[in-house]
Amino acid sequence: MKTAATPPLALAKCLVFCLSLLPACLLWWDFEHNLLGSEPIEAVQGNSGRWALHFLLLALCISPLRALTQLHWLQRLRRMLGLFAFFYACLHLLAFAGLNNDFSILSMLQDIRREPMILAGLLAFVLLIPLAATSSNYAVHRLGGRRWQELQRNIYPISILACLHFLGQTAVADWPLPLAYSVFLGLLLWWRIQERRRKAQAESAIATPAATTKPIQFYRQRPK
Repeated sequence: MKTAATPPLALAKCLVFCLSLLPACLLWWDFEHNLLGSEPIEAVQGNSGRWALHFLLLALCISPLRALTQLHWLQRLRRMLGLFAFFYACLHLLAFAGLNNDFSILSMLQDIRREPMILAGLLAFVLLIPLAATSSNYAVHRLGGRRWQELQRNIYPISILACLHFLGQTAVADWPLPLAYSVFLGLLLWWRIQERRRKAQAESAIATPAATTKPIQFYRQRPK
């Protein structure tokens, strides 16, 4: 079976890095030049949060894309996409705490009391911190491959919490967009469940002998 040629990995990572940083640069430019409308703080907060969710979903897309296209080098980009999800989540949190509430804990608590789904976003951010902190090769070596993979699977509940947060922060009239994100996440989770079942069945088939043969028995002939 012929496989696609692997592009220069350094060039691919550089391109992904520049494209991933572009939304933040455009957002900063629009904020500095008053191009975000009548409510720039809410625009910064909303855009940064959506881009955090975008990168979470993009990171989850890597495995199915690799399986469908056999482009195994895509796996090397997933860590960078996850780090950019954390980067935009940090911008989102800073916009909420700093620009919107002047780092006032009382003001933030009042916002949470009015909109409880903010807690879903905060919990998603807290769960995302260990994933970002253990994204280096050194962390993989110290934790071990299995423990590191188990920790990285937290991206699934993080993404669910992020979608719930997005839905809770959106007016009912604008629900089609967060619902579309939720449906897309549901498809990714469904693919992941099916893939794990397929791997489990394959491992079970390898562990179980294909057929059992009856051992040959020898009997002495009784004397007449």
